[in-house]
Amino acid sequence: MTFERRLMVLAGFVGTGVLLYLLSPVLTPFIAAALLAYVGDPLTDFFERRKLPRAIAVLIVFVLTFLVLSGLVLMLVPLVRAQATALFDVLPRYLQLLEDQVWPHIAPYIAGDTDAQFGLGAMIENFGATAGSVGSSVLSSLTRSGGAVITAVVNILLIPILTFYLLRDWDTLVRRIGALIPVSRRDAAFALARETDETLAAFLRGQMLVMIALAAMYTIGLSLIGLQFALAIGVVAGLVSFVPYLGLIFGIGLAGITAINAPDGGVVMLALVVVVFTVAQFVEGSVLTPKFVGDRIGLHPVLVIFAVMAFGQLFGFFGVLLALPAAAVIAVFVRYAYSNYLREHPEAQEYLDAAQTEAESPADGEPETPTDEGM
Repeated sequence: MTFERRLMVLAGFVGTGVLLYLLSPVLTPFIAAALLAYVGDPLTDFFERRKLPRAIAVLIVFVLTFLVLSGLVLMLVPLVRAQATALFDVLPRYLQLLEDQVWPHIAPYIAGDTDAQFGLGAMIENFGATAGSVGSSVLSSLTRSGGAVITAVVNILLIPILTFYLLRDWDTLVRRIGALIPVSRRDAAFALARETDETLAAFLRGQMLVMIALAAMYTIGLSLIGLQFALAIGVVAGLVSFVPYLGLIFGIGLAGITAINAPDGGVVMLALVVVVFTVAQFVEGSVLTPKFVGDRIGLHPVLVIFAVMAFGQLFGFFGVLLALPAAAVIAVFVRYAYSNYLREHPEAQEYLDAAQTEAESPADGEPETPTDEGM
């Protein structure tokens, strides 16, 4: 590849990156819809092979998806409502406990006076003006962010519409895009597309199995310690674990509130909740993810966390959801570009092989492991 062509490729990548950044506010529903269409296409093809029209097959997939999402909402809403009600019921008791037993010990370090008042009444009396100004600031901020809320609602409403049209015409779009590829590059492009498809499909299948296994472990563990709403908390925490660490944070937070609010709950029940989630995370990290997901993405954990944060910054909440699938696709292209670079630069491959051999050889001064020939 000549220098001019490399410069053009680099300029193309930079221009694409800048364009994606500028269009990031409007790209979220399209990216989400494309991923949903990709996931739903195999099931749609299955119904289509049963002699159903493509539009009817897409409609069936939509109905099944709606039923699953509706079931999750029906499971989650009563749980959140019950826990919120229980939390507000028990909150005065914990505030009174904090005022009677904890505040006298920390007041000398904070207020300098052990007789300083503590509690909701004292907070209103001492910080009423501050609370008023903070409330005004929050109200003003909410007013300014009204446009962002409207945009988010529009994006959510657009996703199913875009998904329907993409899913209906998915095979046609794939064929037409394939026809645009030059014949000289078609084999390499199709091989790269197949590898991307295999990587993404394997990752999504593996992640789905991990989510189901985590939901089962959370549910069983929370049921064994006698926690209320164990099934709902376990299922929801397992499903949202698609986003790294979100399932752990969401599940342990919701289960912790439930444990504290339980009639026979307390510190012991809270500690048991922490044990359940810790054991489940250990099994997930050491057994489930290596077995079901493995090296599907091929990214270091630090890069995975960076991908989640970067996509969240660019595309908001849906960016967090799309981070790992997008990282899986990007990893395939990066590996392909890296392999091409090594083929075009044999000296780089020689250096890599030498460094690998040196890393695997015994350190200076260490006796080599005896072989059968030297014995």
